[in-house]
Amino acid sequence: MPAPRPHRVAVLVLEGAKPLDVGIPAQIFTTRASMPYEVRVCGAAPGLVTGGDGLAYYVTDGLDALAWADIVFVPGYRFPDREDPPPVVVEALVAAHRRGARLAAISTGAFALAATGLLDGRRATTHWHYTRALAARHPLVQVDDDVLFVDEGSILTSAGAASGIDLCLHILRGDLGVAASNHAARRLVAAPYRSGGQAQYVPRSVPEPLGERFAATREWVLHRLGEPLTLDVLARQAGVSPRTFSRRFVEETGYTPMQWVMRARIDLARELLERSERSVEQIASDVGLGTGANLRLHFQHILGTTPSEYRRTFTRGE
Repeated sequence: MPAPRPHRVAVLVLEGAKPLDVGIPAQIFTTRASMPYEVRVCGAAPGLVTGGDGLAYYVTDGLDALAWADIVFVPGYRFPDREDPPPVVVEALVAAHRRGARLAAISTGAFALAATGLLDGRRATTHWHYTRALAARHPLVQVDDDVLFVDEGSILTSAGAASGIDLCLHILRGDLGVAASNHAARRLVAAPYRSGGQAQYVPRSVPEPLGERFAATREWVLHRLGEPLTLDVLARQAGVSPRTFSRRFVEETGYTPMQWVMRARIDLARELLERSERSVEQIASDVGLGTGANLRLHFQHILGTTPSEYRRTFTRGE
């Protein structure tokens, strides 16, 4: 059988584009044997594009790349609240979406997507410094100012530059599975998964050492998902009271401790379903959920499918 066509990714560089925002999808999805993606970096027209922060970009493709792409990334750019992108750019984004391409904004790239009208009535986010400006300029957009990214199916938005990594890994997870996403995260030396609902930044009232301690606890948990894990166990490992641990944990992650543990267990189950021949019952035991029935229950609740259906989706060669 012929190899499937790679996913086509266009990174649209607008005037004032922020360098990290451009580089993140370009690097994560760059063509390599382990990543079935083909990337084109484009602009409103081929040639030199003045970027932000003292950099400029020379792009070989114009807006024709949007007609080619399956996914279009719009990196953040300077002064997004002053004026919309050129009409020809807005029209090309609308046409790409109408054709079935996914549109994904990093940081202030959300303003460009909002200018299309495609975000009207949808949830979206952007860098926390610009959330009020986005809501004021596009009042029909349901702006969420305290999440890392928002997935509305065919349109996705993320907060500041680092959350662009989270958004890209989220897309990878959906396209290729947990194993591929974790592999990419290791290559980037990035956190393998931060939920979209996690807060953009931790309140200043949370002492930094406590934040570091909780990060260490989360890492500790990921190596012990097959063991009994309770709120008391996690709080004891972090060296704080269960009440303090629970409150601070929600502030940092957007989930209660046990919700986070459950999602981590389902995450590990997904990877085992993708990469091993172990039965559902065996995997349920491996990830600390006891029985296949329990795994199926939580798998359905979190992912909306069954372990067997998920395995069929990601079984290669079938």
